Amino acid sequence: MTHAVIRKPVAHSDTLSLATGWDAARARLKGLPDGGLNIAHEAVDRHVAAGHGSQAALIWLGREGERQVLSYAELAADAARFANVLRAHGIDAGERLYLLSGRVPALYVATLGAMKAGVVVSPLFAAFGPEPVRARMEIGGASVLVTTEANYRRKVAEWRAQMPALRLVLIIGDAAPDGCVALGPAMAAAAPRFDTVRTMPEDMALLHFTSGTTGLPKGVVHVHEAVVAHAETGRLALDLRPGDIYWCTADPGWVTGMSYGVISPLCNRVTMVVDEADFDLERWYSILEREKVQVWYTAPTAIRMMMRAGNEATKGHDFSALRFLASVGEPLNAECVIWGQSVFGLPFHDNWWQSETGGIMIANTADMDIKPGAMGKTLPGVEAGIVTREDGTVKEAAAGQIGELALRPGWPSMMRAYLGQPERYAKCFVGGWYLTGDLAMRDSDGYFWFVGRADDLIKSSGHLIGPFEVESALIEHPAVAEAAVIGIPDETAGEVVKAFVTLKAGFTAGEALERELRGHARKRLGPAVSPREIVFRDSLPRTRSGKIMRRLLRARELGLPEGDLSTLEGDGR
Repeated sequence: MTHAVIRKPVAHSDTLSLATGWDAARARLKGLPDGGLNIAHEAVDRHVAAGHGSQAALIWLGREGERQVLSYAELAADAARFANVLRAHGIDAGERLYLLSGRVPALYVATLGAMKAGVVVSPLFAAFGPEPVRARMEIGGASVLVTTEANYRRKVAEWRAQMPALRLVLIIGDAAPDGCVALGPAMAAAAPRFDTVRTMPEDMALLHFTSGTTGLPKGVVHVHEAVVAHAETGRLALDLRPGDIYWCTADPGWVTGMSYGVISPLCNRVTMVVDEADFDLERWYSILEREKVQVWYTAPTAIRMMMRAGNEATKGHDFSALRFLASVGEPLNAECVIWGQSVFGLPFHDNWWQSETGGIMIANTADMDIKPGAMGKTLPGVEAGIVTREDGTVKEAAAGQIGELALRPGWPSMMRAYLGQPERYAKCFVGGWYLTGDLAMRDSDGYFWFVGRADDLIKSSGHLIGPFEVESALIEHPAVAEAAVIGIPDETAGEVVKAFVTLKAGFTAGEALERELRGHARKRLGPAVSPREIVFRDSLPRTRSGKIMRRLLRARELGLPEGDLSTLEGDGR
């Protein structure tokens, strides 16, 4: 279905002036003497020096109803204390610190304190089991771990002795097991001042891990120069303004939760809302209302869960403080954009980026007309194209043609390496492009449209079918909450489309509904593209960051190796 374009507001604040390029973005930051650049300095210290120390930096909402507010001055002092704790235990600049904790204030303090000390930060999702934690710490050469006592005992203690490089384990709280250090008393004894290490723009700052379909996870290296993109893209793509109340629902264990749940908002001097608890519909709606959230950045999965609950769940809540809604993590179906407009009076603005890009590259900004279902346009300083590969060469595709989304290298937050895998890294760059592995199309107006991962593409009877297109058509049916589509082998067609769907409350799975859904898809897409078979599921396999794992559905369907499951949320069968 083609949805009407959502026109930009008649009037929009001129604070969203577009930069002419990355040089202008760099000029907005303070920097350190002699060409130095440090993320923690840009995120916190420069605001305190400019007289904004009393502004709230972080509003923490505890699982059991606690509420704690940290000002920029308090956050700066705590980060300095943490940096001093590291130095007191002999941890030097360049060493690697891993975070294994839920969303508690200590995690944010440790992130900034480590960067202040020139120590590399590698965030882990707290729900990882022992093997994913160990694998990532071994790949990155961990020197320090910040975690909770429960996580340490369940996931680390058994194998810690086999990793002699892990010299320091800091336990959040006032007590610690033998061989570990309690962070509470250590922080209390530390001085609240620390001279920020003069890291250089190309010094390593972050190590994120992303899972492939096979083999060990990849360690994606980002440097302090990335802060230029973190700050600028938050301003442009998320409309962040100093003093805003901002809520990014992503966990800092994922790249979104670090880039746009910690660094970008602080660089733009907003007040961050941090909720320790997992998704709960009524809790989320109450937070939006009670904390007067102005800018909200969440995931399509959460939006679809809200849609599944129905519009009645929003009744009685006041969302008038909201100014800008955005979404990331997987493609945003057009129906989600329209739903946001109808319920909140604001559309969700999709944007696109990857762990490897480090920051938002393509977005629907506040001053753009929105085409529901489109990823948006490139941000200033970003050059993207749709390319095809033929005989080892890369050439740009025409408008409207499907190809691989590619970026011209050189933006500040571009990954600098896959740690220890130079050949794998080199293969990402061909013919002057960074090849993303995502299939997309660019229309005549310059909007990019997601088609699917290159390895998800379905080839049926000469047709190239993007799963997202089929999934979006299925979700338009009032019974369907979520959908995932894969290709399965067929002797005649090569592959045919098979769909897995979950239903909204009040609908019952059965042959009649399957026929209705297949008819709906055929009408919307035509017989060549519509699913040959539809299977009903109570849930779909997804990563803990919300992405549906099509390759796992395909592996289970065909009896293939399932690959790395460390990011899988539950079983998803």
